[in-house]
Amino acid sequence: MTVTVTPDTFSLVLFDAAAIRAVVERLVPDVGLPADVDVSLHVDERVPLGRAEVVSVDPIALEVEGGALEDPKRPRHLSEVTAADVLGRLLLRVRDRRDEAFGDPPPDAELSLAHRAAWDVTCVGRLARAGYRPQRQRRLYAFRTTHGFTDVADAAFDQLWRADGLTWADIVTFSDTALAARDTVSA
Repeated sequence: MTVTVTPDTFSLVLFDAAAIRAVVERLVPDVGLPADVDVSLHVDERVPLGRAEVVSVDPIALEVEGGALEDPKRPRHLSEVTAADVLGRLLLRVRDRRDEAFGDPPPDAELSLAHRAAWDVTCVGRLARAGYRPQRQRRLYAFRTTHGFTDVADAAFDQLWRADGLTWADIVTFSDTALAARDTVSA
């Protein structure tokens, strides 16, 4: 496995490319990607926001803004826990997209906010079961803001969080069911 992190030396944030590389190297087998996979990660240290996206699944290329990897209590410092949460979620999306049985989700740029939030829940729930410390409450709040603060949305969140082996169609069904309940309450 080759993991390339750019830039190799950070000047605006106090990140260590070797530490980020080590996080990715731990994640790759934990999320079920092949051991010989190559990963390219570009970190835009100039931007303190949290955008993170999969640019390519073959070869694997990820891009994140510096704020996505930052320790919320220590600005400009790397948080390995946050990095594992963000990069693990992206690598799980890559794994899902490479699995024909998962289905064919639209490109990230075409995902609705609701479907993106639902997929994030499944990814971060899998990270939790793999021993990582994801922010469950953060994901629950993001899911509720897109799907509504209803019992149906909470039940969908719980199923998405706990499930393994979901397909894209399953994720869309859970998401759309919660959206329908939200729209019924709003009407």
